[in-house]
Amino acid sequence: MVLAVTDKPIDPLEAYGRISTKRAGSVVFHYAVVKELSNETGVTSCIEYRAAAGAEMELAAIAAELQEKWKIEDLMLIRRVGCLGIGDIISLVAVNSPNSENAFAACRQGIARLKRMTTFNKKEIFDAA
Repeated sequence: MVLAVTDKPIDPLEAYGRISTKRAGSVVFHYAVVKELSNETGVTSCIEYRAAAGAEMELAAIAAELQEKWKIEDLMLIRRVGCLGIGDIISLVAVNSPNSENAFAACRQGIARLKRMTTFNKKEIFDAA
């Protein structure tokens, strides 16, 4: 299992190599990326993500929830911090399960839980229009 808060870019190829596939029937990956937004002041130049104390503990609690509810063999939850630009990977949820329904359901729940994390916040930084 990999649980991480990092300021380093998430490399999809490296991530695949870090999740166990020995007893996998299905491995599901979801990468959340920064999308361009605009408002009256401009267009997103970057979004700054910050983690508060306890972020790793919150990731561990999410992992425990997923393992309790779904039959999964391995799990990866990674959250980025720092100023991320358009198209950068914000987070990764990866699930290995012998059963594709469990893999997809656990990944979907993991995505929802990462979105609701209370130990992370973001600040959008806009370039003038």
